[in-house]
Amino acid sequence: MVATNSALGTNPLATAGAVSDDDIHGHDGAPERALGETKVPYDVLKYIPETSAVHYQFAPLGVVDGVLEVGMVDPENLAAIDALSFIARKTGTPFKIFKITADDFEKIKVMYRGIGGDVDKALSDLESENLAQSKQPKVDSHDEVEEKVDLSGGLAAVSGKGGGGDLREDAPAIKLVSTILRYAIDGKASDIHIEPTASGVRIRYRVDGSLHTSVVLPIETHRALVARIKVLSSIRLDERRKPQDGRFSASIDGRQVDFRVSTFPSYNGEKIVIRILDREQGFIPLSDLGFTDRALASIRSALKRPYGLILISGPTGSGKSTTLYSMLAEVDRETQNVLSLEDPVEYYMEGVIQSQIRPEIGYTFANGLRTTLRQDPNVIMVGEIRDGETAKLAVQAALTGHLVLATIHTNSAIGTIPRLIDMGVESYLIPPTLVLSMAQRLTRKLCPDSGEPIPVSESMRSMMDAQMSTLAPEYRIPIPDSVFEARRTPSCPNGTRGRLAVFEVMEMTAEVEKIILKSPVESRIWAAARKQGMMSMKEDAMIKAFAGKIPFAEVSALSGILLSEEDEFKADVVVPTAETVKSVVAPVLQADANDTLESDSLTADKM
Repeated sequence: MVATNSALGTNPLATAGAVSDDDIHGHDGAPERALGETKVPYDVLKYIPETSAVHYQFAPLGVVDGVLEVGMVDPENLAAIDALSFIARKTGTPFKIFKITADDFEKIKVMYRGIGGDVDKALSDLESENLAQSKQPKVDSHDEVEEKVDLSGGLAAVSGKGGGGDLREDAPAIKLVSTILRYAIDGKASDIHIEPTASGVRIRYRVDGSLHTSVVLPIETHRALVARIKVLSSIRLDERRKPQDGRFSASIDGRQVDFRVSTFPSYNGEKIVIRILDREQGFIPLSDLGFTDRALASIRSALKRPYGLILISGPTGSGKSTTLYSMLAEVDRETQNVLSLEDPVEYYMEGVIQSQIRPEIGYTFANGLRTTLRQDPNVIMVGEIRDGETAKLAVQAALTGHLVLATIHTNSAIGTIPRLIDMGVESYLIPPTLVLSMAQRLTRKLCPDSGEPIPVSESMRSMMDAQMSTLAPEYRIPIPDSVFEARRTPSCPNGTRGRLAVFEVMEMTAEVEKIILKSPVESRIWAAARKQGMMSMKEDAMIKAFAGKIPFAEVSALSGILLSEEDEFKADVVVPTAETVKSVVAPVLQADANDTLESDSLTADKM
């Protein structure tokens, strides 16, 4: 009935500390342990990744007095012992081995599937409920929807706008949605995709930027899922023809988590995407985002300016909002009036007056920015510059003594300038307002001690030399003899976990100002910025790859996206010299002259 995937079950529980040899209990004469009807909690299963458990045939049983009890089919398997020792040192948890039967190990493997087992139980309950409802008198479609809402038990479990609650409920539809949400959070997913297909409802989680199918539900569950999520999000149940947006919050394991919901009408029914916003994660300190020392100094200098415009560009999901919050954390929120316009408000920040944009009632970024200027602000954060009106107002605010931080959709830091001009901002207004422009992308992050060094080949070295050829010599990066690639380990089956941003930062300098005022061509701005030491996102990725923070494969992955952009920048406008003009044009003029003489001669003959 249910197809499962282990994409969310591969995150070991990270704990502080280290494990000494004395903390590892011997395996000689390991006592036997019968599992019986005992279920291993999901938090315990996270100590050992599923892939490692299946390969070595061991699994966690529980934690007693700080010691992880591990069941092993073959306690004499030295390779398994070594792998378990490695995991123990990584997690900082001592362990004790017990011998278990192969049947008990198979039971634990089923528990690893987690969501599949819980979903099966919820589906069974839902089928029973639907069978009972089918025996009742039929009602029209509207009454049927209302009946499903009543069966959900209200909003006690998970609350809509501003509320909070516990994700534990007994109603089948509620339990099904709660299970999907809980496993998304446990698996550190950023988004949940609920997609109706011709044969079923596919549940996919986005983890570290990649989508993984976790479970496929029967198509009959789609209506109940959509109805429950719509109730939580306080959006219309009877509207299926157009997209809707909403949000709700929940208390999970004592912490508050926000969920941003978007519905989208499709051929097979409404698709739902849920963005997970964990308040506990909050913002990351600016120094921990991965900026180079030079870029970090430039950003902090820009944030100290009393007025100006700071723009962050990048595609959706590239971490722009996280960077904005990190910048706001560097601003003096005690002595300055800091306001933000967001859609939606993703994280609460102390000392910032945050306002939710609501386009459906006419409260747009442009209207909000116009109103914000009457609130005596010092610093204004604009979630996104989407149109010409917002762009002009942001520039006007920067001109009138306000520091404005905003995001904009362009491919590069330099691309923000022609983008502003395209939106109707006069080019002469950009140099005095734009203080700093930056762009970013997200890359996969190497797990600690999972990087495998590989030698740098001549072709790789040539590629890196060519990449830095336009950079001033004093800013070029020394190329090492080896780089790192991801290596699978018992504690990190994929070799990567989490993501790290790569950046490019362009400061507004006198030379760049002259180019913008004279001829704002991207290639010329790029050349001027490179002379002053501006590094591209690809070069920033190379720095992080050299340091063992990201696999070198991520540098190559960026090439397909960014190399074409850089080639456009590098494409200099060739101004022909007098000699070139003479050599090319003279033969043409001579040919025209000969043609004219020949034509005159023929005319004379006819006369």
